[in-house]
Amino acid sequence: MLSTFTSIAGVAMMLAAGHAAAAEYEIVNKPDLAFAVHDGVKLLGDLYLPKGKTKAPVLVAVHGGGWQIGTRQFYRYWGLFFARAGYAVFAVEYRLGKDGTYPRAVYDTKAAVQFIRAKAAEFDLDPDRIGLIGDSAGAHLAALVALAGDQFTSEYRDDANAAVPTDVKAFVGFYGIYDLYAQWTHDLVGRPGDRIVEKFLGVPPTKNRRIYFDASPISYTTVDHNKLRVMLIHGTHDDVVDPETQSGAFLAALTQAQFFARRIIIPGAGHFWSSEPFEADPHSYAAQAIPRLMRFLESSL
Repeated sequence: MLSTFTSIAGVAMMLAAGHAAAAEYEIVNKPDLAFAVHDGVKLLGDLYLPKGKTKAPVLVAVHGGGWQIGTRQFYRYWGLFFARAGYAVFAVEYRLGKDGTYPRAVYDTKAAVQFIRAKAAEFDLDPDRIGLIGDSAGAHLAALVALAGDQFTSEYRDDANAAVPTDVKAFVGFYGIYDLYAQWTHDLVGRPGDRIVEKFLGVPPTKNRRIYFDASPISYTTVDHNKLRVMLIHGTHDDVVDPETQSGAFLAALTQAQFFARRIIIPGAGHFWSSEPFEADPHSYAAQAIPRLMRFLESSL
């Protein structure tokens, strides 16, 4: 699998850099790193490192799956790709599946950022060049921690890294959920048998509208947070997460608050493609996103 990926990554890196001379690093993989224990649950992540890179920038990667399913393996292909390009990736898991998972999953994601900053010297990472990346529900968690990690302080105060700052420089979101009330209304039509937001928050907005506001990244798009740089990526044919009421509205709010925010729209792309293996095809969804994504990371981390 790795040899196949190497040739694919070479094509993708040529697209990203615009020439064949882009630096490539060997990959060091450190799997199953325990970054926190919350309520007796050991939280694990896989760290992909560019061998020989000094003080590498790092992306904490948060998988999607409607807050109900998913695994850190969703970021295996991106982890390998980014590590070869000189970026470390810490692909993490968080607690899933139970009604009312919020805000536990937010605290789990926050702990991953704190862990990677606390261990930066050990892994030869740059603690001042940390970003978050996520897809779908993972993009929601990543964006919420990126914008409002300092708002979630009431739980897990005895974590080993509880005092470590959570600020990051950049956020990348694939077809993310940024307004939970808007997604709840979309679920009524698109997922009437599986209202993912209502399950996540544990209550409908008719009983608690405030929690929908507090849990939405769009609520924190204010000028005091606008040092964060943002890249949003989605397709034109996503029927799971509506592009315009989510990424479109989020981009507008970020722009109004004077964030550096950009969007990549992939023609024909739906949902659930970011975790797929890359194809050596410049017209694949990942290949279409890579050139602008890499330029964004180069200027943001």
